[in-house]
Amino acid sequence: MQPPLNVRLRGACLMVGVLCASLLGLLVMAAPNARADGAVSGGDLTVAQSLGARELTVIVRRSEPGPLRVDVVTHAGTAAGTLTLTATPVDQGGENSSGTVELGPTPGPYSATLRVDHAGPWELSVSDGERTARIPFLVAARVVTPWERAAYGGFSVAGVLLLVALGTAVISKRGWPTVIPVGALIVALSVGATGAVLSGRAPQPRPAGSLLDPTSGNIGNPYPERDLPMTTNYSRPPVNLTVGAGKSGQGTEVRLSLTDSATGRPVDDLLVTDDALLHLMVVGPDGRFWHRHPIRVAPGEYRVELGLGESGDYAVAAEIARRGGGVQLLRAALHLGADLVSRADTSAPGVGPAAQTPTDTGAPTSGQPGTATPTGGMNAASLTVTEAVAGEPTTLTAAFGGSADLQPWLGMLGHLIAVGPLPEGVPTGTAAAAVPVWAHAHAMLPLPALGAQPPDETVAAYGPNVAFTFTFPQPGRYLVWAQAERGYSVMTVPATVDVRAGGPR
Repeated sequence: MQPPLNVRLRGACLMVGVLCASLLGLLVMAAPNARADGAVSGGDLTVAQSLGARELTVIVRRSEPGPLRVDVVTHAGTAAGTLTLTATPVDQGGENSSGTVELGPTPGPYSATLRVDHAGPWELSVSDGERTARIPFLVAARVVTPWERAAYGGFSVAGVLLLVALGTAVISKRGWPTVIPVGALIVALSVGATGAVLSGRAPQPRPAGSLLDPTSGNIGNPYPERDLPMTTNYSRPPVNLTVGAGKSGQGTEVRLSLTDSATGRPVDDLLVTDDALLHLMVVGPDGRFWHRHPIRVAPGEYRVELGLGESGDYAVAAEIARRGGGVQLLRAALHLGADLVSRADTSAPGVGPAAQTPTDTGAPTSGQPGTATPTGGMNAASLTVTEAVAGEPTTLTAAFGGSADLQPWLGMLGHLIAVGPLPEGVPTGTAAAAVPVWAHAHAMLPLPALGAQPPDETVAAYGPNVAFTFTFPQPGRYLVWAQAERGYSVMTVPATVDVRAGGPR
């Protein structure tokens, strides 16, 4: 004899409930972790800063409303002292937060903890009492995509309906009322499962501030561009660079002004690229090389102090990335008279990533691989170059010796700067300002695990050989500098590479 209909429906509902609960658990466990914040918008922000004679790396640790940890990494030769840090909201009211960092004589990280009370754009000022660097950064908001909302909402409603269906099956004298919550449960579970699948496979939102100027109102919107016309052009005009110089207490202060080529207004929408707002590369009259990171003192205004010890022409190149656009390399020439020359050399090796004058010593000859060996006290390192032919990839390997203890610098294992081809009989700075090729190549670090934070300068586990691949576009004589970091000191290997013309293709 079969049991009554309502009893059979109750049993069926219980079975459906158990199956739905099991399926819900499996879907939740199988769904990928939501990464709507993104590794860029919600991760650490690392910014190199040349603050006077100090070469620093400022790391704003993963910033969300609440405590804000800031690490200041010093390099070999950096003087001890006190820095004042202040976090200031940019586009709406909020509380400023200040703290101090006591830099010790040992290079490495020094920390301070500030507070930020809301998501949106902020500015971190770093002051040594004489000069102040102003670093823009974003306090991340929790970004939830429509697919995640569907997944969370569907699973939440399914959980409630599961309890309703089980309760109805137990207390109802008739079987048919139980069908209604069970049907709704299946619909809700389908919505949640679809949202979970799409949230893991759909493209992630753009990092906040990468395309549009961030505000406290749009930083939590996963797709702020959907409120704009589909014909919106997100690209921005090229940037004009004006360079000047003046005397400073530590040497020569180089002043850079960035303006929009369309409006003439200061450019204040730079993105951090390769751990800096602006990479400045300078070649002096005698071939001396500087790679620095000027501090932002006002919108579009950057300053850096260099020990420019010779009058004449200096070639200047500034590498930037503007919001809504790619990387731009801006070039200019700077002429220094004897009145602006400083004899106080703050850029000696050990103070920062400076290099000795590169000379033509053992450059590879036509058709023969060889070794370009740097001079000026850098005998422990060398640069080996395969046959350099214009238009064909060339491998340049910097051997820094010692053990595998190189540290990441500017987000990379190594940096290679190439300038040329240089004409004969012209002062190096004058020639470098007019040559067609200025290149900044990298040796990449191993890719981190998905969702993991890339290693910073506190990790010393790479090298000691650093290989670069670069294609010299024209034949001739090039000056190259390979750079890597060890023991919080940036080592630079300068050399000259002769590139021969390629054969017919």
